[in-house]
Amino acid sequence: MDSAGTSVLFIGGRSGVGKTTVALALHDLLVERGVRHAVVEGDALDLAYPEPWEHRLAERNLAAIWSNYRALGYRRLIYTNTVSVLETGVLSAAMGDAPAVVAVLLEADTTTANTRLAGRETGRQLEDHRLRSARAAERLAREAPDAVHRIRTTARSPEDVAAQILALLEWDQST
Repeated sequence: MDSAGTSVLFIGGRSGVGKTTVALALHDLLVERGVRHAVVEGDALDLAYPEPWEHRLAERNLAAIWSNYRALGYRRLIYTNTVSVLETGVLSAAMGDAPAVVAVLLEADTTTANTRLAGRETGRQLEDHRLRSARAAERLAREAPDAVHRIRTTARSPEDVAAQILALLEWDQST
């Protein structure tokens, strides 16, 4: 498949850091500029019980979804998932067209992340998400490659963070 002009932005980070909200703010900025793109929420690609992770279902579903977007002429993808910045190789390979990759790790302090989680989770789910979020933050801080851009979201609006990410991209209206 011709990979000319194909790019992917991976947005990762702990739960409560603002990945989806920032991706939607970035989407709005790109729409304002007339930049053709797609947004995929990676968490939904393998959300099932029992968990199908060992079958690499997220990658298989990304391949299918991107193939559909690609057939319609899309060349830019925003992909959000907690650990996406650790899996840029397999995820970009799943796209099948050797995209240019930009990876961004969103970071927030524990208080901020927990407050955001409390706005969407309750009861036992809230505590489970807080624990998983803390573990993910530690893992991401330890394992994210140096090439990954790290952006703090604490005390910042999604639009401000999205504008900072947009400055990292070389996306324009021509593709």
